[in-house]
Amino acid sequence: MVKCKLHMNRGQMLIQVVVFTTIATVLLAGLLQWAAGNIIATREAVKREEAIQIAEGGVDYYRWHLAHAPNDFKDGSTTQGTYVHYVYDTNGNILGTFALNITQPATGTTLVLVKSTGTVASTTIARSIAAKYAIPSLAKYAVASNDNLRFGAGTVVYGPIQSNGGIHFDGIAHNLISSALSTYVDPDFGTTQFGVYTQSSPADPQPPAALPTRNDVFQAGRLFPVPTIDFTGMTANLSQLKTLAQGGGKYIATSGAQGYHIVFKTDDTFDLYKVTALQAIPNGCINDLSQTGWGTWSIKSSGGQTLVGNYPIPANGIVFVEDNVWVDGQINTARVTVAAGRFPDNPATRPAITVNTNLLYTSYTGSDVIALISQGDVNTGLISDDNLEIDAALVAQNGRVGRDYYDSSCGANYIRTTLTLYGMIATYTRYGFAYTDGTGYGTRNITYDANLLYGPPPSFPLTSNQYSMVSWQEVSN
Repeated sequence: MVKCKLHMNRGQMLIQVVVFTTIATVLLAGLLQWAAGNIIATREAVKREEAIQIAEGGVDYYRWHLAHAPNDFKDGSTTQGTYVHYVYDTNGNILGTFALNITQPATGTTLVLVKSTGTVASTTIARSIAAKYAIPSLAKYAVASNDNLRFGAGTVVYGPIQSNGGIHFDGIAHNLISSALSTYVDPDFGTTQFGVYTQSSPADPQPPAALPTRNDVFQAGRLFPVPTIDFTGMTANLSQLKTLAQGGGKYIATSGAQGYHIVFKTDDTFDLYKVTALQAIPNGCINDLSQTGWGTWSIKSSGGQTLVGNYPIPANGIVFVEDNVWVDGQINTARVTVAAGRFPDNPATRPAITVNTNLLYTSYTGSDVIALISQGDVNTGLISDDNLEIDAALVAQNGRVGRDYYDSSCGANYIRTTLTLYGMIATYTRYGFAYTDGTGYGTRNITYDANLLYGPPPSFPLTSNQYSMVSWQEVSN
């Protein structure tokens, strides 16, 4: 009986050993499998990181390429396609490849899309990056000027303002206001003021007193002094625009009369009229401020123009008029630059561009873009809409963007209600659609069109010759 009992105990121990051995084996196998999986995952993670670094090397390479060949969107090739480059380590071993797909800028823009797909050598592991590069245009500002500026009460500006002169600002600024000057003598008052200052109550003290913050006026702050804008270098080369118009755009020679009237239409065409007569200056209405080029700048309402024809907006988007030009109407998915200039350049005969009736976009997503670039002034005339809307980038290369001074002797139109601008202003001399005595447009709303920065109108002036990165993101292969 005792021997039998001992035999049974030994059998139970054997069963326990087998059970625990089996459990240990299963656990060990699972642990080894988990460890092997981790090793594989780690190796794949390393390879995936290599792939994204190779892809990033591709977009960095193409930025370098654009710096040396800014108009090459085919990677040195003559055909459009996918361009593959090998990547080597310091010992000359192949690490992988990056494949580039390049989308060149739309007409008139500088925005380049580069997609780089990095693939690790001897694997199928690949990751892709899409980067956008562009050269910033003059439209980085809502208002840019080479002269002193004054923005009166009633002006609301959405977008940055910068001047090479001083800025007297009594409206509301929703973005940074900056000047190249620490102090300046305000020509309206003959007093020394800070480079950017306000007289909106309570008025800023004069320097060298401490400068208050004034968030009620400068909601994003003010900054001075800052580097000057190379205004002459940034404004468009009008002779080049003339050449582009003659070589694939629309060139309009001198009228032999007052100029031309362009009316844009939503079918990608425009009506062209020859302007034969302007609104007469009312009796008693005189050039009180002795302004250069002063006049009504308004087409005679009856018999003041004759239709020349209807024309398509040219493929390169350039319309050049060697005369004064009036512009209005509406576009729909068009990109166009209207330029006015006379050659050889003579300050006494520089033409102007005038907008007296609404000039509008249909879409405000960047697909609709207009630039008006004048060798002289960009005007609104005496007989202009009481509530005028202008969707455009306005550039006065040697003159000013604004409205001549008209007083009560010039008729009921001397006071206008609201001017709304969606775009930007670049003015060589002092800007202004209103005057301190309440004449002109009582309310001026200037809204900066951010789409113009990297998607400007055709052949619009740029602020640099180097591409900057606009965006970077990983995308699916």
